[in-house]
Amino acid sequence: MSKPAILCVDDEVGVLESLEIELQQAFNGKYLWEFAESAAEALEIIEDLSEAEVKILVIVSDWLMPGMKGDELLIKIHQKYPQIVTVMLTGQADKEAIERTKIQANLHAFIEKPWQNQELIEAIKSGLANL
Repeated sequence: MSKPAILCVDDEVGVLESLEIELQQAFNGKYLWEFAESAAEALEIIEDLSEAEVKILVIVSDWLMPGMKGDELLIKIHQKYPQIVTVMLTGQADKEAIERTKIQANLHAFIEKPWQNQELIEAIKSGLANL
């Protein structure tokens, strides 16, 4: 049985690299980390993990990305996998997108960039505690 996963989605590689370091320090290898640079790549990873029977616990997603915005991605994921905890980490989401994600994707937390490491980790931990 493999470890459950946390998926981070952001079109900025530097953000993903920072998230990897923060998650590794906070959770010390307890989970698999997956990273996607677009919504399309995130959806592929989710399908691959599901086929491999790896449970995805949390998705941390940016909002402003090429192709599909983060609110659309989180809503689409929530429709198929309602048990996954959703977190939006962005500096540019509009209020309507955040509200739509809260209602249609059960958004657990909204965190603005630049983020505080502790705030993000606490949001993930509180989401995991609800599982």
